Amino acid sequence: MKKTTLALSLLLLAGCSNDKPAEKAEITVSAAASLKDALSVIEKNYEKDYDVDIKFNYGASGSLANQIKAGALVDLFFSAAQSKVDDLVKAGTVKKENQQTILENKLVIVSKSDVKDLNSLKQASIKKIAVGTPETVPAGAYAKEALTKADTWQDVQKKIVFTKDVRQALTYVESGNTDAGIVYATDAKGTQLKQTDIQDALHSPITYPLALIKDNQSSHAFYDYLQSDAAKKVYQSYGFNVK
Repeated sequence: MKKTTLALSLLLLAGCSNDKPAEKAEITVSAAASLKDALSVIEKNYEKDYDVDIKFNYGASGSLANQIKAGALVDLFFSAAQSKVDDLVKAGTVKKENQQTILENKLVIVSKSDVKDLNSLKQASIKKIAVGTPETVPAGAYAKEALTKADTWQDVQKKIVFTKDVRQALTYVESGNTDAGIVYATDAKGTQLKQTDIQDALHSPITYPLALIKDNQSSHAFYDYLQSDAAKKVYQSYGFNVK
């Protein structure tokens, strides 16, 4: 009798275990802070249609690349600079063929007063300028490059307040902690700040490469989706130029 009861119990347990729903696949994506708004929409759309849980880690592309090189468990890397992905290719973390440039962006000066151009940042009324830390923040590297080519960097260097990412630079201007800042056009979209375009010729092309780090079924599917027409419509709605 005891043997029969035990056998029945084991069968019931086996049946219960078979009925358990499969765990959702998890995808971890490290992405440039400037992509947060667009990717938040894409995340909701994708999770609604597919049984997957996407975890985003936003920050400065340089810092994110350093984390990945140090062993951070990441499936995809969406960078705001090609150089950061190139570093991972050299390190053997990303295969050269597993990357695709998807987006382009522009650089702008933001302020609460009129700033006509980069040289206008020299004026006495501009006491502090928010710029991403060039070593880790691509927007900061582009900004330094533009200021240098405009022969303005040396004159404004003492005014610059370095930030951890491009979004913090925007926040500093909005809050009045700085008088001006240099950010991407997509970050400035929708703000009440005045914007002045910076000539593309003053800096390297601002491109966004997407890199596949872990080539499994779920991460590859999302890698493909991030390049799809549906995703491109979202990027465009936030002001990005699609390649």
